Amino acid sequence: MSQIQSLTSTCKASIAKHLFGKDDVIEKVLATIISGGHVLLNDVPGTGKTLLARQLAISFGGKFHRIQFTPDLLPGDITGVSIFDPKTNTFLFQKGPVFSNILLADEINRATPRTQSALLECMEEHQVSVDGTTYPLEEPFFVIATQNPVEMQGTFPLPEAQLDRFMLCLTLGYPNRTQEMAILTSSREVLKKSESVISISQLLAAQKELDNIKASDAICEYVVDLAEATRSSNNISLGLSTRGMLALLKISKATAAIRGRNFVTPDDIKWIAVDCIAHRLVIHGSEWDDSGKESREIVQQILERVPVPRESTWN
Repeated sequence: MSQIQSLTSTCKASIAKHLFGKDDVIEKVLATIISGGHVLLNDVPGTGKTLLARQLAISFGGKFHRIQFTPDLLPGDITGVSIFDPKTNTFLFQKGPVFSNILLADEINRATPRTQSALLECMEEHQVSVDGTTYPLEEPFFVIATQNPVEMQGTFPLPEAQLDRFMLCLTLGYPNRTQEMAILTSSREVLKKSESVISISQLLAAQKELDNIKASDAICEYVVDLAEATRSSNNISLGLSTRGMLALLKISKATAAIRGRNFVTPDDIKWIAVDCIAHRLVIHGSEWDDSGKESREIVQQILERVPVPRESTWN
């Protein structure tokens, strides 16, 4: 069993003890972390978004911070600020909550665009620039942001550049009846017994192992075909970016590794494509849709329409 497959299996089993019936979402989030990406959870309150982020941090033994995004939140509240020290007559940088391994940006669309943009450099470059000085973030660095698609009053929709930084956009959804009964009857003491099952060094090793997963020329051409299909669609005014295309290939490699293979197949791409592509698209003639339902349906139609490469060309 590979490092990636072992890590995913162990972490998924640990998190699933607290988040019932969400194995598919947990696996996709773990694939994102292994790929070095970030996740946007687009869902109503009370579905377990914060619980998922906390259990991830606990499972990895990593440093976890949560920021509640509000209209009065300032960029310095995220990145940190320089404070004057009269003893040394110098400014000392006080690190903000972004200096962590897992950062939960709760209700990210409630902050102003200026504050939202404070995360751009952090997510893309894994660093913070304040007063002309650049501070590297700890590795691994993973942002799991949430937004509520129901209460839109007083929110600021994420711009395309910000959305493009998120590798996946996922929805947890409500558990089924059996799962909700299990939640109601489970002991709250279980949460207090949570402990790390994987070290940070093991996670970093798994991320490096991803370089060994192969994607044939035919698979790469399939990814390009999907990207071009979004750009030429009559329903889409802004198609998949090159960054999004690279993200799709990378997380498809993580998917292949989780499934015990060292090469990518079209099924790996199809399993993750809607979650990776839909939130990056701008649909023609429709108002901004925070639920993403229309764009997800269009991506699904593209997946059904674009021919897949022959099996003999996969590896």
